Amino acid sequence: MADWFYSLDPVRQALIATTGTWLVTALGAAVVLFTRGASQKFLDGALGMAAGVMIAASYWSLLAPAIEMSSDYGTLSFVPAVVGFLAGAGFLRLIDLVLPHLHASLADHPERAEGVHTRWRRTTLLILAITIHNFPEGLAVGVAFGAAASLSGAEASTQLGAAIALAIGIGLQNFPEGSAVSMPLKREGMSTIKALWYGQLSAIVEPLAGVLGAALVISVTAVLPYALAFAAGAMIFVVVEELIPASQSEGNIDIATLGTILGFAVMMTLDVALG
Repeated sequence: MADWFYSLDPVRQALIATTGTWLVTALGAAVVLFTRGASQKFLDGALGMAAGVMIAASYWSLLAPAIEMSSDYGTLSFVPAVVGFLAGAGFLRLIDLVLPHLHASLADHPERAEGVHTRWRRTTLLILAITIHNFPEGLAVGVAFGAAASLSGAEASTQLGAAIALAIGIGLQNFPEGSAVSMPLKREGMSTIKALWYGQLSAIVEPLAGVLGAALVISVTAVLPYALAFAAGAMIFVVVEELIPASQSEGNIDIATLGTILGFAVMMTLDVALG
């Protein structure tokens, strides 16, 4: 099975990997079928863990390789990483300004929805916010697989290992994210089936983003370090704007912080071991 996966082109690898991360989200959302709900402490710890995974992945799987690939710049090897990082965060900010959505930490204040004015329901705005912020995760996985195809020898093997580690890490943090979407929706009165549907739907953009990311970097190899850093910037933007505030909005700061530390340690271990 491993040899078959390694023999595939990076676009197919990215599609399989991101389809897997979406399925893990669906599994997490399916928890709503077997329980009446989850404690707020569990949800906050899960969101904190997701934040930790994304922070660690942004460095070890994305920024560090981007800097290493820019070694020809000499003392300015950091430039592509900085430019790409800022561009990724800036892109997410532009999306925020245009597309209507409501952050989970502001769920009780629908009047504070961001983006253009709309009459959409609060649940729709919440789901859209999570969907927007899942896009960078799929993009990061796709770019990582595309990067492996642009290298050769030991560098390619190392990058492919890092891409696999990233996909596993994103999958791990998608399980609690799926639960963190479906369970609150059920608590607000939505039917179990609808809560499950919207919980898994929040990550349906990941396969699309993964394919786009892989196709981009293998088509234009010159943008590779910028693309890696772009994905990192977008992911850190999501962590700071959505995950950390949402994990601490109910007062479970210590639990959310411990979750973040655990998620960071898990992702760091995966990336160093596999990459």
